[in-house]
Amino acid sequence: MTTTTTTELTFPLPRTHNTTVHAHLTLSKNHILLHLTTKTPEAASQPATLGSFVYALPPTGNHKNPLSTAIYVRESTLETATRIAKILAKRTGLPVYVGNSMSFASAGMGGGGMEEVEGVKGVVEVVCGEVEAWRKGATEGG
Repeated sequence: MTTTTTTELTFPLPRTHNTTVHAHLTLSKNHILLHLTTKTPEAASQPATLGSFVYALPPTGNHKNPLSTAIYVRESTLETATRIAKILAKRTGLPVYVGNSMSFASAGMGGGGMEEVEGVKGVVEVVCGEVEAWRKGATEGG
């Protein structure tokens, strides 16, 4: 069984024109490490900015909700990083590190609440799918 695997993913950001999410995902039997950013064709050659970095622990014992702490704070990305980290920790049962510099500014309505929710949902679905496939491959000996 491979104990760690790293994958780079690219997928469209919902409700945007030509904006993609770029994810660097490291899966381990002990934790998940996820770095997220968005790119538009106009900014494709520019480096991604450093966003917030959050750590979340899955619920245990009497705790019904994941616990999280911000390791590095950039106010514009902190809420999204925290939300993604907590959701992934709860769904996967693993501690999760999330670095997030995604921007929803290119979304149809300028990055409003619904667009951010859909973006978070898209990221969670993709990452959970990768975790499930990785776990399945690990249990099958592949």
